[in-house]
Amino acid sequence: MRTLLIPALLLAAPAVAQQRTDAPSPERLKADVEKLVSFGTRHTLSSPDDPKRGIGAARKWGAEELDRIGAACGECIKVARIGRTFTGPRAPNGVEVVNVLGFQQGEDAKRVIIVQGHIDSRVSDVMDFTSDAPGANDDASGTALVIEAARILSREKHKATIVYALLSGEEQGLWGGTLLAETAKERGWEVIAVLNNDIVGNTVGQNGVRVADRVRVFSEGIRASEDLPGQLARRADGGEDDGPSRALAKAIDKVADGMREKDKDALDVFVVRRPDRFGRGGDHEPFLKLGYPAVRFSVGAENYDQQHQDLRTENGRVYGDTVDKMDFPYLAKVTAINIATIRRLANAPSAPASVVLDGAVSADTRVKWNAVPGARGYRVYWRRNDTQNWTDVRGVAGLTETTLKDVVVDDHFIGVSSVAADGSESIVTFGTRPPRN
Repeated sequence: MRTLLIPALLLAAPAVAQQRTDAPSPERLKADVEKLVSFGTRHTLSSPDDPKRGIGAARKWGAEELDRIGAACGECIKVARIGRTFTGPRAPNGVEVVNVLGFQQGEDAKRVIIVQGHIDSRVSDVMDFTSDAPGANDDASGTALVIEAARILSREKHKATIVYALLSGEEQGLWGGTLLAETAKERGWEVIAVLNNDIVGNTVGQNGVRVADRVRVFSEGIRASEDLPGQLARRADGGEDDGPSRALAKAIDKVADGMREKDKDALDVFVVRRPDRFGRGGDHEPFLKLGYPAVRFSVGAENYDQQHQDLRTENGRVYGDTVDKMDFPYLAKVTAINIATIRRLANAPSAPASVVLDGAVSADTRVKWNAVPGARGYRVYWRRNDTQNWTDVRGVAGLTETTLKDVVVDDHFIGVSSVAADGSESIVTFGTRPPRN
C-alpha cells in the first residue's frame, strides 16, 4: 500500500477580493473532454505508467492542467495526489486508486468545499481494461467541469478552501470517493459541501427527446450517517426533507433560480429527492456515510446506449460514450451553477450547528441557535409543513434567538442560516426539539 501525502495548507490568506464573472467556455470544455478521450481508455485497471494511453496518462494530464491553472494565479492552487490500494470483485488482484486534488486555500484552511468528477471510464465488461473506453460523458464531462471551475474560481479569493478533485476507481466500487471522504475525516476537515458531477454533458435522452432546460440534483433525506435513535428523532421532528444534503440541494436550487432571473436560458435545478438514480450510485455517497452534505449533479435525460457500452453499431443502433453525442453549451450551464454555488458557500459563514425550537402548546414559536464565527446576521426561514420549500424569511442581526408570533410550531417547519457581510449565505439548519434531560 502506498499513500501520497497532501501538502500542509497555509494558515492565512488574503481577504476576499472582488469576484470575477467569467462565464464557463463550451469550447474549453469540449477541448478538455476531447483530450481525456484521446487517452483511449481511462479504466482504473489500465496502465498507470504508459505516457499516452490509460488512467496514468489521464491523471498526469489532469494534474498538469491544475498545476498550469495554479501557476497562472500565483500558485494559488497546490496539486497533490492521494492513493490507496483497493481490492474487490472488480479488482481481485488489487489496484492502487489515485486521486488528483487541487487545493485553493481560503482564509479558513479547515472549512472545505469539494467539487469533483471521476476520471476513470469503462465499456460493457467492467473488467475490460484494454478496449477503447472514451467515457466522454461518463465522466470526462464531470472532470472537465472541475477543471473549468478551477480556471474561473482561481481568479478570486475565498473564505473557505476549495478542493478540485479528479477521482479514480468510481466504476470499480466508488473507491475514489471513499478515499477522499475518509481522508477528509482523518484530517478533520469541516466539509461544508460536496458537489459531485457525474454524467453532466448530454441533452438527448434514451427516447430521443431533448431535455436542455434542467439539470438533476440528487440528495438524501434521512441521513445515511444517522443511527436509529437519530433517525427516530428526525422522524419525530418531521425533518426527513431537511437534512444537510437536502438543504444543500435546496440551496443550489435557490442559486439557480437567481441565475434564471437574470438569464432566461439558464438551467432550472430539478431537486430529486433520492440519494442517486434508482438503484444506482455515485462518488458522493461515501461522503454521506460519514455525515457530510453531498449531492450529485446529473443530466436531465440520460442516454443509456452511451453509458458503459462497447463501441459498436447493431441493427442501425449506435452504442458508445463519444464526444459527438454531447452538448457543450449545456455542460457550460451546469458548470456555471456549480461555480455560483461554490462562490456562495465559500464566502459564507458555517451553518448554525443547531437550531432549537420552543413552542409546544403555544401560538408562537421561539427559535434559538448558536452564534457562528464570522456571521454578520442570520436568516430565519419557515414554511407550513405541507410544503417543501421555504416561504417566509426574517433577517436577524446581533441576536441568536427570535420569536415568531402566530407561527404555530405544530404546523410549521423552521430553520436558520448564517449570512456574511456581503450577503453570502450558508445552507439552512433545520430546527428541532430541545434536547431531553
